[in-house]
Amino acid sequence: MGHTPYGYKIVNGLAVIDEVEGAAVKKLYEGYLGGLGLQAAADEAGINISHSQAKRMMLNKKYLGTDYYPALITEDMMEQVKTELKKRAGKLGRVYEPKEQEKQAVPTRFQFGKEEQYFENPFLQAQYMYELIEGV
Repeated sequence: MGHTPYGYKIVNGLAVIDEVEGAAVKKLYEGYLGGLGLQAAADEAGINISHSQAKRMMLNKKYLGTDYYPALITEDMMEQVKTELKKRAGKLGRVYEPKEQEKQAVPTRFQFGKEEQYFENPFLQAQYMYELIEGV
């Protein structure tokens, strides 16, 4: 199964919500959506993790509930966190949109220039012939 996410425990082979940790996870979401930073929200919730771990935790889809894990948060809360993360990243200039690349025409037809030399060495001849290739 792998690592059990923070906020859950395994009882008799089933994942159940750990009362203390589950409440801390909810408090983490509420703190961040209430205006605290990632690290401050984690500290306020009593979870000793870095800001990057807090972000990864809040984006963990298992907290929405799966076949194995019961839901700890709502879909709406997850969407609010994603929106808030984008908004704050934008204000800090940390949104990196891929730049649209200029499309260059790629030749799909080729021809050889006039062969004027011949080499006994097949490698030199191949190199020479390769240099004669021209795009149409």
